Amino acid sequence: MSQPPALFDAALIARHLARRTGISDFVTDLVLADLEDRLGALLRDFPKAAIIGPDEDRLPRFGQTASARFPFQRHAAFGAHDDMPELDGDNFNLIVSLLHLQAINDVPGYLARLRAKLAPDGLLMIAALGGEALTELREAFLVADAQVFGGASARVAPMIQVRDGGGLLQRAGLALPVVDVETHIVRYANPFALMSEIKALGASNPLVDRPRRLATPALLAAAAQAYATNDSDPDGRIRATLEIIWLSGWAPHESQQQPLKPGSATTRLGDVLAQQTGGKKP
Repeated sequence: MSQPPALFDAALIARHLARRTGISDFVTDLVLADLEDRLGALLRDFPKAAIIGPDEDRLPRFGQTASARFPFQRHAAFGAHDDMPELDGDNFNLIVSLLHLQAINDVPGYLARLRAKLAPDGLLMIAALGGEALTELREAFLVADAQVFGGASARVAPMIQVRDGGGLLQRAGLALPVVDVETHIVRYANPFALMSEIKALGASNPLVDRPRRLATPALLAAAAQAYATNDSDPDGRIRATLEIIWLSGWAPHESQQQPLKPGSATTRLGDVLAQQTGGKKP
């Protein structure tokens, strides 16, 4: 089977991450805190669990850390040549992928390979940057490129749309799919502060087809001006959207709740509504 054309440069991403300056990564902190809450709401243990993320050292060693109920097998997300880490073994009860899916070239294939590693009734949880993340910066660079170079260039990577999440989980053969989104508005002193943080976090443009022309001072100034014009607050600070999409699904198992077959209902909806309205048809 032929592979889809590469959109993201995994080796470049690995180099960007290796050059990080040690700046506090509030995005990862936010996602890890949310993961802890989500795991804490699940009334079960996961004897065999794995977690995948950009920085293995930032990943927790244990899930539900208050009681350290189960250990995680930890894996760095991006290698030099492949964006799919090798998990040790099979039949995982839980696999968590954090801030990785948005830079995967073959998303259906990635999900299918993780699904194949799950035990029956095993859970896959994924957090990824959504399509609305950094939309203000993307639009500012589109304006700037048109002004300075007379055309558009892809300087901010496209990301996953929340509307596609459920279909991707079902295509991978996962049951009981759930998709939800967390949206945060982060403020910066100016657009250059945002750009500097993105670079410091190792999140610079990861596209294979990235512009070969360097971002000139004129381009950066035009982008900053467009950003400030369209997305600044009265105090002069600019807004940046951070959208985190959470996907979850279970490997099928006979114990799971199953949808009713069409035509199997024993009560008509109209009869129920009539009872609720005192016998009058709605």
